[in-house]
Amino acid sequence: MAEALKDQMFQRPFFEALGKSIGKVYPSFSTKDFFSYLYNEDWEDKSLKERMYHASQSLHETLPDNYDEALDILSKVYQKFDGFDAMIFPDFVEQFGQDHYQLSIEALERFTQFSSAEFAIRPFILKHPEKTMDKMLSWSRHDNHHVRRLSSEGCRPRLPWAMALPLFKKDPGMIFPILDNLKSDPSLYVRKSVANNLNDITKDNPDLVIARLEKWQTDASKETQWITRHALRGMLKAGHPNALKLLGYGSAKVSVDNFKLKPRKIAMGDSLSFSFELRNDGKRPQNLMVDFIVHFVKSNGSTAPKVFKLNTLKLAPGETQLISKSHPFKVITTRKYYSGKHKLAVQVNGKVLGEQSFDLKV
Repeated sequence: MAEALKDQMFQRPFFEALGKSIGKVYPSFSTKDFFSYLYNEDWEDKSLKERMYHASQSLHETLPDNYDEALDILSKVYQKFDGFDAMIFPDFVEQFGQDHYQLSIEALERFTQFSSAEFAIRPFILKHPEKTMDKMLSWSRHDNHHVRRLSSEGCRPRLPWAMALPLFKKDPGMIFPILDNLKSDPSLYVRKSVANNLNDITKDNPDLVIARLEKWQTDASKETQWITRHALRGMLKAGHPNALKLLGYGSAKVSVDNFKLKPRKIAMGDSLSFSFELRNDGKRPQNLMVDFIVHFVKSNGSTAPKVFKLNTLKLAPGETQLISKSHPFKVITTRKYYSGKHKLAVQVNGKVLGEQSFDLKV
């Protein structure tokens, strides 16, 4: 079994190095007191983020009470640390710097270059939306790709593990100028964030995303094309016609023949194999996005669909392509399986063209 993230991050060697670094610039710092606050009776039971919050609070107990002084000390040592552990620096700002806006925003710009301030910026957005988003718009033109990424990642409406931004679920208008500046960013790290932000927005405002991406397609760079494909992944799986059309997958004139599925009865650990012939019935070549959908049985006996990518291809008029796949049914942490009659369907350009049932025994 893979080691839990909370047992990989925020480990004692990191805190020892942090205490040593702070002690060099602030001799009054007591690593002993810091560790006494840090490793309390609840430490082992805390989640990853809870450990980060608690570590920031332990720093607060052992650094000067004056926020400006404490922040100045942290600003002298942060460059010695990076990765997830270093998120303790922006987290300190989030917890104790919200009444010191300018100092805190400047600190987040520095700290994010060695970790990420994607969580820490969000309370500032909620409290001061216009001036914080103006600042993030300027960050979208920053020389450092970590800062540019923060301008996108920090305002995602549905950022995992983070507080939601209801104002942007309702109206993402302030986000789009930032993404416009990043639509051809040379950094894949940044482009992934832009695509994820747009994918978030599709959950609440799909038509706004389509409209924005349509504007981007005029002389679209390869970077913009990459973002477009990844931003629409949820809508493509759902068979959204405008998303498919934007990527060149229109209404398909195709047939699915000789759809075979075996075995019809499987148990956990087995694989389900299926094949079919896909034929272009139209008079022109067609770009086709082929998916398969498994309708998984839920605890109440109903089923819920899950779309899996299968293939993209171009068929000439009258051309037939044999497509086959084997799908394993194995224990995974993200899904609980239940016994019962499942279904597997073939979807082409968002339209279901055939389905068959099979029994799974858990």
